[in-house]
Amino acid sequence: MFVLALLPIIWLIVALTALKWEAYTAAFGALVITVVEALLIWQMPALNAATAAIEGFAMALWPICIVIIAAVFTYNLTVHTGAMETIKAMLMSVSSDRRVLVLLIGWCFGGFLEGMAGFGSAIAIPASMLCALGLKPVTAIVACCLANGTPTMFGSVGIPSNTLASLTGLDVTTLSATQTLQVSPFVILSPILMVMLVGGGVKGMKGMWPITLVAGLTFLVPEYITAAFVGADLPVIVGAVCSLVCTFLFGMRMSGREVPEEYQVDALPEGATSFTVGEALRAWSPFILIFVVLLLTSPLVPFIASPLSSVQSTVTFYTGENPGSLTFKWINTPGVLILICGIVGGLIQHASWGEIGSVLWGTCKQMAKTVATMLSVLALAKIMSYSGMIGDISAFFVSALGAMYPLMAPVLGALGTFVTGSGTNSAVLFGQVQLNAANAIGANPYWLAAANMVGVSAGKMLSPQSIAIGSAACDCNGEDSVIFSKVLPYFVVYVLGMMLVCFVGSLFVA
Repeated sequence: MFVLALLPIIWLIVALTALKWEAYTAAFGALVITVVEALLIWQMPALNAATAAIEGFAMALWPICIVIIAAVFTYNLTVHTGAMETIKAMLMSVSSDRRVLVLLIGWCFGGFLEGMAGFGSAIAIPASMLCALGLKPVTAIVACCLANGTPTMFGSVGIPSNTLASLTGLDVTTLSATQTLQVSPFVILSPILMVMLVGGGVKGMKGMWPITLVAGLTFLVPEYITAAFVGADLPVIVGAVCSLVCTFLFGMRMSGREVPEEYQVDALPEGATSFTVGEALRAWSPFILIFVVLLLTSPLVPFIASPLSSVQSTVTFYTGENPGSLTFKWINTPGVLILICGIVGGLIQHASWGEIGSVLWGTCKQMAKTVATMLSVLALAKIMSYSGMIGDISAFFVSALGAMYPLMAPVLGALGTFVTGSGTNSAVLFGQVQLNAANAIGANPYWLAAANMVGVSAGKMLSPQSIAIGSAACDCNGEDSVIFSKVLPYFVVYVLGMMLVCFVGSLFVA
C-alpha cells in the first residue's frame, strides 16, 4: 500500500526527469493516477473524490495562483517600463570587486526577487547581471543557485509556507519562526560559500569576512523577527531589504580599498552609474509599495488588518467525513494587494493603462502552465489526504524509521522541490506526511513541518528547472550537466546539515 500510495510521486519523478515531460502534463498524469487509485484501491466514493479535487482547485486558484500572477506581473511591468535597468545600475555602482557584487546582486537582490516573485527570477536575473560584470556563466549560475538554497520557503510572498499552514492547520507565525530558526546556520553559510566560489576558494575570503557576515546576519535577524511577529508573507523580503541596505553601505565604505586585480570587474556597463534619486525611487516604487502595504495589512497593525480580513467567505467543498473548510479573504490577501501595488507602481513609472493591461494579459498567458500545474497538484494532494493515501505513506516511514524519522523530514521537502521545481508543490505533497509522522512518534509537529520547508529551499538549488532557467538566462545552454555537478556537492552538504539540525532539534523541542 505504501508503494501504491507513493505511485503518483514516483510518476512525477519519472515524468519530469526521465521522460522530460513538462510540469503541467506530468502533474495532470499524477492526478489521473491518484484518482484511479483512490477510487479502485482505497474505495473512495466518486462524489468524495470529485469534491476533494474541487477543494484543491479552489485552494490553488485563491490565494496561491493570484499571488503568483500578481508577483510576476509586478516584475514584468518593472522590466517593461525600463525601471529594472535603473535597479541594476544602482546595484552595480557600489564596487568594482566581484566578491562584493556577488553578495549585493546574487545574495541580497536575489533574495528580494525570491521573496517577491520566485519562479526562477532569483536565479535568472542576478545570474545574467553577474555575467554582464564578467563572471563566467557557470560560476554566476552556481552562485545564484547557492543563494536560492535558503529563501524558497518564503518565496512568492510566503506562498509555500502559507500553503503548508493552510493544509495542516498549523499556526503560520509559529511555523515561520521555527523554519527560520532551523535554516539560520545556512543563511550565515550561504554568503560565505558564494564569496569563496567567486574568489577561488578560502583565499577569496581575505578582507571579505566583515561584509560577508554583515550580509548574512542582517538578513537572518530581520527575517526571524518578521517571521515570528508577522508570518510567512514578508520574512525574506524584509531580510533581503535590510541585508541589501547594510551590505550596500558597508560596500560603499570599502570603495576606497584597493581591489586585487583578479577580483576586479573589467568595466561597468555603460550608464551603470547614471541615475538620479527620483529615478531610483520611481524604479523601486512597486516594491516599496508592496513592502509598506503588506506590512500595514499584517497582524502588526490590527486596526487595518482586521476590517480588511473580515471581508471573507468560508466554504466547505468535501462531502465525505471530517471535511476541511476554505476561507477566502477577498481584500486582505497578498495577491490582491500586490496586484494593486504593481498597478500603482506602473503608473508611477509612467506606464499607460493600455501597457499595464497588456503586461497583465501577457503574464497570465506566461503563467498558464504554472497555474495548470498548481491545479493538478493541489487536487492530487487533497484526494491523497482524504482517501488515506497520505496516511499510509506516513505510517510506512514511521514504522520503518521510528524515532529516527526526523532525519527523513528535510529529505522529503528537498525531494519534492527537486522533482517539481516548486516549494509550494513540495509543501502540498509532503506537508501532511510530516504532520502525521510527528503525531505518530510524539514529535513536535511544527518542528517536522518546518524541516520539510527548510529542505524545500535546499531542493530548489539543485532543481533541474532552476538550472535550466539559469542556463537560458546566461546563454550557456548545453552546460546543464556541468552546472548540476557543481551545485550537487553544496546540495549534499546542505541536506546533510539540515538532517542533523532536524534530528538533534527534535530531541529538545517538546
